[in-house]
Amino acid sequence: MNKSSEKKRSVYRDLLYKALLFIGTVAVIVYFLPRDGKFNYQFDINKPWKYGQLIATFDFPIYKTDDVVRHEQDSILARFQPYYQKDKNIATEALKKLKKDYQNRLHAPYLTADYLQYIEKRLTEVYQAGILSSEAMETLQKDSTRSIMTVNDKIAQQQGTDKLYTVKSAYHYILTADSLHYRPHVLRQCSLNDYLNINLTFDEQRTDAARKEMLENYSWANGIVLSGQKIIDRGEIVSPETYNILESLRKESIKRSASAGQNRLTLLGQILYVSIFMLCFMLYLDLFRKDYYNRKGSLSLLFALMMFYCVVTSIMMAYNLFNVYILPYAMLPVIIRVFLDSRTAFLTHCITILVCSICLRYPHEFILLQITAGLVAIYSLRELSQRSQLFKTAVLVILTYAALYFAFEMITENDLSKVNGRMYIYFIINGIFLLFTYPLLFVLEKTFGFTSNVTLVELSNINNPLLRRMSETVPGTFQHSMQVANLAAEAANCIGAKSQLVRTGALYHDIGKMENPVFFTENQRGGINPHKNLNYEQSAQVVISHVTGGVKLAEKNNLPKVIKDFITTHHGKGKTKYFYISWKNEHPGEEPDEAMFTYPGPNPFTKEQAILMMADSVEAASRSLPQYDEESISNLVEKIIDSQVAEGYFKECPITFKDIATVKEVFKEKLKTIYHTRISYPELKKQEEKK
Repeated sequence: MNKSSEKKRSVYRDLLYKALLFIGTVAVIVYFLPRDGKFNYQFDINKPWKYGQLIATFDFPIYKTDDVVRHEQDSILARFQPYYQKDKNIATEALKKLKKDYQNRLHAPYLTADYLQYIEKRLTEVYQAGILSSEAMETLQKDSTRSIMTVNDKIAQQQGTDKLYTVKSAYHYILTADSLHYRPHVLRQCSLNDYLNINLTFDEQRTDAARKEMLENYSWANGIVLSGQKIIDRGEIVSPETYNILESLRKESIKRSASAGQNRLTLLGQILYVSIFMLCFMLYLDLFRKDYYNRKGSLSLLFALMMFYCVVTSIMMAYNLFNVYILPYAMLPVIIRVFLDSRTAFLTHCITILVCSICLRYPHEFILLQITAGLVAIYSLRELSQRSQLFKTAVLVILTYAALYFAFEMITENDLSKVNGRMYIYFIINGIFLLFTYPLLFVLEKTFGFTSNVTLVELSNINNPLLRRMSETVPGTFQHSMQVANLAAEAANCIGAKSQLVRTGALYHDIGKMENPVFFTENQRGGINPHKNLNYEQSAQVVISHVTGGVKLAEKNNLPKVIKDFITTHHGKGKTKYFYISWKNEHPGEEPDEAMFTYPGPNPFTKEQAILMMADSVEAASRSLPQYDEESISNLVEKIIDSQVAEGYFKECPITFKDIATVKEVFKEKLKTIYHTRISYPELKKQEEKK
């Protein structure tokens, strides 16, 4: 009852996880999808209109092009007059200070009252015109501003910039305005700089308000299209004027859909669109890839990759960051192919591209290019084990993009002079980004609990510290593991299993024997057998411990879970038959404690584990054959594998009888090659000396 309840709870937890994953993925993707109104026509200047006759269904203005708007607004702003606030108190204070200083310290033989009156008159002129800072004057000259508005007691008056002064120009003007009657060297004794101060300051608030008002009065349209008016018909060339009308219709359609509250309908449509594709994907996994569907790591990886590409595409299109073709979409099927399989990779890629396409203005071209590039990437990278393979894939993807886009342009343009060279640069950048798949695989392995072929190849290197230690500590077991690896990899290739996985698993399946090397026949030397000092139960436990000890050693050396699974399943839940049968023979009529002679298991649950179990038993048994001929090898292979099938070791793994028959034939051929009988070379007989 408890087991049944626990099983139900586990099923409910899995369903809840999948439901949350589905809802979360749809919600995130839809959240980032653009929801501005859509104009469901694609068109370009000097290209034929691909649709039927287009009639205006409502009145709309013909908006000016961006270039025209920019030019006209620049012309308007060139005539714009910024506002400056005039402070009259500065002039009053300056004249008062001049009179006071003249009475106290400026009075001199040459600085007569006439000079004082002259200076007062010129200061009044300068302050009435206005004195600006040097920086403000440079800005006006840089912007080619001809006049400004000066505000004095809330009254604004126009003032030409050529009549304005800076402190420096005002000083120079007073010295030279009437040099015939008033000598400059006498005027300099008056320290004129003390009476020249800036009295015009920039009024930012008034200026911004005036500029905004001017632009608001600007007309964005230069015509109108009436409801019922024909815009364009099928086959007509889109002229610049017609293009502008179509763009105006697109802008007005987006504005109307937004103002009419159509965003909610758009949102509903996007939710439905994305949900249908995600649901179909989950159904595919449930029907054809149960192992991925039931494994949280696989499911999370697939949905995370789909979500990532959809979100990034939406952001790129919404903010117009970069051209979408620089994004390496082919990386998605490559990653899934490396970790899972080709069919799942291709279907995931197709669904992702179809969801991303609704963000783009030209979805058909995008779908065509991306799906083809993804298919080429999958085909060229069936097994990633070397970095050079990824470089080759990147080159093929670039060439596929370029060739297909060139063909597409020839169909639509029919003119080599109009080829878009920038797109080919984007394709090259795309290929360069695809090379980053290699380091990214390591991050994904650790995050989602996968093991790539690259990691398996690294682990199968015999210079790996653990394998090197194994070759030194238990050389017999190491040679046995190498032979098992060769047998199993060949069989895996013949039945479509993962050969690199089973090869690596075979190399590590017996690492537990390093704990007690001499208790295993292949490592015994000089006829010493320590089992003679133990009873059968103790011997069986020592032999069984190589599985549990192997798992501990694998954990200590951070071996992936898939490798640890080979260690636990290569004997399944079988028995140590030698000690088990020997015990029964010595204790007729008695029943032994089965647990003392039984491996902890589990039984194999993948094709690769089943192959390893068969290869391990066959290779070990083949060493004890009295003679190596075709009949004895064939009988041995048939007997061992048939007994494993009969004992039910392969009930939980997806291996067929046809696969098992193929494996048998592979083992027979390989063992005949390994144990072939060499030809005996005759010895040269010495001829008798002639007498």
